[in-house]
Amino acid sequence: MGILISGRGSNMEAILVAVKKQNIPVNPTVVISNNENAKGLKIAQRLGVKTEIVPSSGFKGSRWDYDRKIIRVLQKHEVTPNNGLVCLAGFMRIISPGFIRKYKNRILNIHPAILPSFAGLHAQRQALDYGVKFSGCTVHFVDVGVDTGPIILQSPVQVRDGDTEETLSKRILQREHKIYPQAVRLVAEGKVTIMGRKTIIRNLDR
Repeated sequence: MGILISGRGSNMEAILVAVKKQNIPVNPTVVISNNENAKGLKIAQRLGVKTEIVPSSGFKGSRWDYDRKIIRVLQKHEVTPNNGLVCLAGFMRIISPGFIRKYKNRILNIHPAILPSFAGLHAQRQALDYGVKFSGCTVHFVDVGVDTGPIILQSPVQVRDGDTEETLSKRILQREHKIYPQAVRLVAEGKVTIMGRKTIIRNLDR
């Protein structure tokens, strides 16, 4: 498994800790960041996972040109399209269709809303502006759209009177740290089958 980050890496940390404590059947071999100053790099190293930096600042090529660099690093660490899993954990780049095709149904992402509502950036702010009573988070497979891939798990979070973007984001993040490792386990154990837009999950309670 490879994890892609750009910043603090809190979901990355939740996944790595869960893999060790809950015996999730994946082997995290590398954490890759496009930002050399990402705080998550030190966390990954402390947890015994190798790190690599593939700088995107100032990169002049296309998204696919950049993503081929990422793919080379993934494959160097044995995260292959056949048996590897790629988790986006606060990776602040839109990955290219070529990357998605190569790792078809092997890339996961988490989004701080109950999709398909409030896709894209600033999902918590969108939820507050719309006045919804519940928001939450969604783990999904990545496809060529923006937050449009088949959904694996979702968790609702009540929106409280007086919530700000910061307070709502904090509570949603706590749920993210729970369901992202759960989704990784389901995929790693082969319990998730994609059927069109839907996923079928076997033995969810086990």
